[in-house]
This record gives sequence, structure tokens and C-alpha cells, in this order.
Amino acid sequence: MPIIFLTALADIPMGINAMKDGAVDYLLKPVEEDKLFKAIDTALDKDRQLKKKQKEIYSAKNLITSLTPREHEVFRWIITGMINKQIAYTIGITERTVKAHRSQIMQKLNVVSVAELVRLAQKVGISPAKESPIL
Repeated sequence: MPIIFLTALADIPMGINAMKDGAVDYLLKPVEEDKLFKAIDTALDKDRQLKKKQKEIYSAKNLITSLTPREHEVFRWIITGMINKQIAYTIGITERTVKAHRSQIMQKLNVVSVAELVRLAQKVGISPAKESPIL
């Protein structure tokens, strides 16, 4: 939750540290009413944005858990930018199987492009596959 610091003692290093640690504002007493309300509005907006982002991440994670282990593996290869033929060769399955998995992944994750898959993966912290299991 966003924090607003109020203090009667003007200590510049303390104010700098508070802001570095994520404070929305650092106000000196006595506080002007409009400055306090502006700081509160900023804090509430920041909190709403944070909750919205957390909800998006939670929803994305739920979608990704619907993938089978093989689909999850193919998903991590797709976000590397490889084409179906390369993925098939790398993980030792047919190109047709990769196409089927890709279709299922796109449908389950409700996306229409690889760019959307990449954004979704970044949102939840999934990294692209790195090395080939059969090479």
C-alpha cells in the first residue's frame, strides 16, 4: 500500500530515503489541506493501479496453469521466436504436432499473436526456453 510521510521535523536525508523506499509523498507539518488531499489521491491512484496489475498477473497465471506440460514446453519455445519446424526439430516432435500445440496454446491463453504470448510470459515471469534437450 502506498505511504505518505508526515513529519514536523524537516530532515532532508530522511525525506530522500522515504522517497527512495517508495513513499508517495513526504509532507511537512503543518500540512496545507490541498497538498494532503492531492497526496492522498495520488496514493489511492497508485494503489488502484497496483491492484489492477496484480489482478492481471493472477488471471494470466490461471490461464497458463491450464496448459499441459507439453504445451507449456512448446509455449516456452514459441516465445523464443522460433518457427514450428525449428521447435519440432529441437524438442523431437513433428511439425504437425507443434502446430496443434500452438493452436491449443493460443486458444487456451486467449491470444492471437506471438507478441501477445511474449507479453503474457513477461507479465508472469516465464522465460523463453534456452537450450535444446536433444542437441
